[in-house]
Amino acid sequence: MIKIVTDSTCDLPAEYYRENDISVIPINIQFGAETYRDGIDIDRATFYQKIDELGVLPTTSQPSSGQFEQHYRRLVAEGAHDIISLHVTARLSGTYQSAELAREMVAGQVRVHPFDSACGSAGLGFMAVEAARLARAGHSVADILARMEVIRERMNLVLSIKDMRFAQMSGRVGRLQGSLASLLNIKPIVLLQDGVIDVVEKVRSQSRAISRLIKIVSDQVGSEPVNLAVIHADAPDEGQALMEQAARYFTWRESFLVNLTTSLVVHFGPGTLGLVAYRV
Repeated sequence: MIKIVTDSTCDLPAEYYRENDISVIPINIQFGAETYRDGIDIDRATFYQKIDELGVLPTTSQPSSGQFEQHYRRLVAEGAHDIISLHVTARLSGTYQSAELAREMVAGQVRVHPFDSACGSAGLGFMAVEAARLARAGHSVADILARMEVIRERMNLVLSIKDMRFAQMSGRVGRLQGSLASLLNIKPIVLLQDGVIDVVEKVRSQSRAISRLIKIVSDQVGSEPVNLAVIHADAPDEGQALMEQAARYFTWRESFLVNLTTSLVVHFGPGTLGLVAYRV
């Protein structure tokens, strides 16, 4: 039996995890000396409440190799002989490296195949879903990993950031901190390229940001059919507006709208909007 594992930077509607038997390793969210497991010890409402109460922004850290080991061993008990472990870009997080270390720790019990998605959020979500569906259809590990490489190469993820404090303090967005003064009152457009996120342009209105997200992705995918997702950080109305425009613009096979996972809100902030698409 092949099992699919991802981490909590993954964004999918809740039913996708259940329907596809995808299990999740939680990213650690730290408020000072207190550490919470994303989605287990802390939910989105509590996350925002603590920020308001404490007046500070949290940090994140990757799951330890020991956390991965425990998770993998649970899947062995469920009958796994191979585990495909799909994770957030290794250029911005040590999560993939923790999975690699844990792979060696359980080598005598199960074959673990860590995979660097070079993305996160709904991009990682689509990878996990495709991997699970292929596994259920009887495809081999080699076939699934080959498909993951194709999706990774085709993946497009672009964001519009509203709350600059989070991105400034996280340090995850290249060149953003040094440009902060000039970015006040405008919305930076952030693009994922080669596993790294960077500011590619700046716009001055929400409508302009939505137009640019769509244009940037359409320039990459052209008129070909895509899988499509819109992500938002506690901005459902704005997310729905982007989804409606994108659904009219692209030829899509599968699509969903999802709230950005807490472990990524730490870095991008509330109000963030994003568009994810790849050629199917």
